[in-house]
Amino acid sequence: MKQAKNDTQNENKFKIKVTKNGPYLASGGIPLSEQVICVDNDDQCHGWKEGKKYPPQESYALCRCGHSQNKPFCDGSHARVKFDGTETANHKTYMEQASEINGPSLKLTDVQELCVGARFCHRAGGAWKLTQQSGNSEAKQTAIEEICDCPSGRLVAWEKNGKAIEPNFEPSIGLVEDTQAKKMGPIWVRGGIPVESADGKPYEARNRVTLCRCGKSSNKPFCDGSHLK
Repeated sequence: MKQAKNDTQNENKFKIKVTKNGPYLASGGIPLSEQVICVDNDDQCHGWKEGKKYPPQESYALCRCGHSQNKPFCDGSHARVKFDGTETANHKTYMEQASEINGPSLKLTDVQELCVGARFCHRAGGAWKLTQQSGNSEAKQTAIEEICDCPSGRLVAWEKNGKAIEPNFEPSIGLVEDTQAKKMGPIWVRGGIPVESADGKPYEARNRVTLCRCGKSSNKPFCDGSHLK
């Protein structure tokens, strides 16, 4: 698995702004496409495939209230339904919140609050058990696959030398489609794109985060899996 890029120019160019009780404003020409959760022959979530690609736009507004008739884009429905988009997520860094599991050749960090219920971590006994069995090369590789498929970055795998193992994402936005659950999932922000709160305070820029687009999350602007309920 390649190390994720850390492109300062991209970080300066791309931006997502959370607006007060309104949409996400994406600027800088961020690529936008559907990202579909794949399911294997054992009915386990395993990997991703790209769906519809949207035409490039320098800027666009993404619905976060869940009521737009022009999804994924905002059509002003947030005003009609009197959407309360108050942000409740904290501004702590990932590592300030993470718990750790140390295996023989792999470490796993976990921030449960970021879980979006994508279910990649369930396969072959689960990412936590596989980490504890990571002295076995097959178990280690499966753990890394599962952890890196986690869209929210709730789970992060680390080599024992302290180096994070991250998928190599170009800056982009994915609209998660969960065909197994028959639900639209979160907005998947990839490649270190900065997300700024409505009051102007930045959240930690990470390689992968997931933003709520159903309007029901209790951890706004981040997804907490409420779309599955």
